[in-house]
Amino acid sequence: MKILIVTVAGLSSRFRESLGRPCLKCLYQEGGTEKSLLYRMLHQDGTFDFYVIVGGFQYEELKKTIARDFQEFGDKILLVRNEHYADYGSGYSLYLGLKRILDMDLEEVIFAEGDLYVDRESFRKIYDSRANVITCNREAILADQSVAFYFDQAERVHYLYDTGHSTLEIPEPFLGIFNSGQIWKFSDADHLRQAFFRIREKDWQGTNLVLVQEYFGSLERKDYEIVCLNEWVNCNTVSDYRKIEPQERKTEQKTNR
Repeated sequence: MKILIVTVAGLSSRFRESLGRPCLKCLYQEGGTEKSLLYRMLHQDGTFDFYVIVGGFQYEELKKTIARDFQEFGDKILLVRNEHYADYGSGYSLYLGLKRILDMDLEEVIFAEGDLYVDRESFRKIYDSRANVITCNREAILADQSVAFYFDQAERVHYLYDTGHSTLEIPEPFLGIFNSGQIWKFSDADHLRQAFFRIREKDWQGTNLVLVQEYFGSLERKDYEIVCLNEWVNCNTVSDYRKIEPQERKTEQKTNR
């Protein structure tokens, strides 16, 4: 089975502050539900056997909107509730999403954070790849915004993120550093299960990078592909969200030439 996991449980404090009111970021839209981040992600160029959505903050609104505006997916949407969205980190949402599907006959799992916009061509490259995939984007690496990764001298990958949005630190010589596209593809179901069960319960309360690092950090460079995303927006604020429409128009113009 091919599974897409999207985590949308968080409080979205920076987005809420920029908007001036509480809001479930993945459902925010200016122009209809089809303009929301969640709708765009679930309607990417690729089909899945199941779409796992992990919610928490304003969960009832999420549940109601999916029932009303995502009916075409039917029972392919598996909605999971994270009761610890306010006191645990993003890793717990990924834990719950994976827990929901690990007993299935998995072929591959794509995991995408729920506050992202990515162009359809780039997503298709991830979907079509038969390999494990990590993604990067072309944005500057800024400690207050970015999830970064670097390669050490042995070409092993290491992820960096500061939950305090202050500084990033690399503790060793490195071969290259990249801004993560925050979408990953796990193409080895056995390796995914092993990584899942190696992680201690309390460590799942941190960021989702705990699982990402456990999975990809134990692979050699030849065991996965890097996909560089053409168009990518991490929607921390309403201003970020409003970057999407111009990017979509630009991509459409290129396609129609």
